[in-house]
Amino acid sequence: MTTHDIPPPPKGGSGALLPPDAGRDRPLFVVAAILVFLACIAALGARGAWQQAENWTSDLETNLTVQIRPVIDRDVEADAQQAADLIATLDGVEQATARDRAYAEALVAPWLGSGNIPEDLPLPLLVQVRLSTPGSVPVSQVQTLLDNAGLAASVDDHGQWAQAVRRAASFARTLALSLLALLTGAAAAVVAFAARASLAARIDVIDALHLSGAEDRFIATLFQRRFFMLGLKAGTAGALIAVLVSLLVSSGGSSADMTFFLPRWSTNPFELIMLGVAPLLAGATSALSARLAVSTDLRGRW
Repeated sequence: MTTHDIPPPPKGGSGALLPPDAGRDRPLFVVAAILVFLACIAALGARGAWQQAENWTSDLETNLTVQIRPVIDRDVEADAQQAADLIATLDGVEQATARDRAYAEALVAPWLGSGNIPEDLPLPLLVQVRLSTPGSVPVSQVQTLLDNAGLAASVDDHGQWAQAVRRAASFARTLALSLLALLTGAAAAVVAFAARASLAARIDVIDALHLSGAEDRFIATLFQRRFFMLGLKAGTAGALIAVLVSLLVSSGGSSADMTFFLPRWSTNPFELIMLGVAPLLAGATSALSARLAVSTDLRGRW
């Protein structure tokens, strides 16, 4: 007798030959759902690190800060305004804003305290410059312009910190993707162990199928279908929990600590697709792990 002589499974697919076992399936379902949830959080974390790095580097590369130092017999606020007016005439400058003494006092207040700064204490004032595009105005050009005007000024190029931000974000993204890979491997190992346990628990049924002429691939397919559905259900549960967590983090306001890694929730197609594919990937991983584990055990048995 060959596999063609075996009658087709009863309606319900592999469930008749491999009926669900709540006692064994429930713990596996919970563990798989937790692993999928953690994998979704890791994926969102990688996405959040990338978005934050892009935002920070864009801000750094399109901003300059000019420090106007106080000089005896000169009005430092007038010098700051003059510097802002001169810088605003340069091509590639979107905006140049002179800040007053109150702004400077607010900056040093965390170190010197509020109201403790004498009025006659000279403080450098700032001019904030926003460029239309990154690097549209060289720092040397701004410095030369201010020097020629006789202003005691120094220009701070924020772009020099952009590379450090990129490295930090790249590290965070790599860490999140590594965690995602580890969780995927852990899920595959758990499913493989569960599939072998299920095979051992139903070895009498497997022996009967084998004596009836069923090939190993037929038996492995039964386990593959069963664990695909279990992985799909667990993946759906884990992805939904990840959605709820990201929604809670987003509703916590921009000051929430975790919003550094989790992107603020929106109907962004990328996040929706990523979380929507998670259950399918969980089902595929479960099915593949179960099939490989069962096929390996069957080859060693016969």
